[in-house]
Amino acid sequence: MRIGLYPGTFDPITLGHVDIIRRSASLVDRLVIGVAINRDKGPLFSLEERVAMIEHETAKLAAETGTEIVVHPFENLLIDCARDVGAQVIVRGLRAVADFEYEYQMVGMNRAMDSSIETVFLMAEARHQAIASKLVKEIARLGGDISKFVTPAVQENLLEKLSR
Repeated sequence: MRIGLYPGTFDPITLGHVDIIRRSASLVDRLVIGVAINRDKGPLFSLEERVAMIEHETAKLAAETGTEIVVHPFENLLIDCARDVGAQVIVRGLRAVADFEYEYQMVGMNRAMDSSIETVFLMAEARHQAIASKLVKEIARLGGDISKFVTPAVQENLLEKLSR
């Protein structure tokens, strides 16, 4: 069984993330969405809220693709998370050249720690390349339209969260 790990903070999950998840599902038999518990980033949504949104958004994808998609929170090193879930491959989404520089360094470090786990980069589709969770939250905070960047369910969750 081919197992892939797609890690991120997903605060919140965007259409760019969904695009990478959909495309990753065709490459593996089981796709683990690793939800990083990154206290330094200070996420807007709690871990439980992020996990629930991802599970909601990926349920239909799992049925459509026939790929098992599971959500797995983690707080350890990415390479250790990959080992924990039995992943042979880590999937990373790229939006721009700036992403590549950071990801290139991370791959080198991960390979030094465990050369048996490969990293695969998927370029975001052109219509999703500018989407970043941080920018989506900022647009929503300032009253802008985020419907082009997230699903209706995520938009509803984000607007409700910001109204509190």
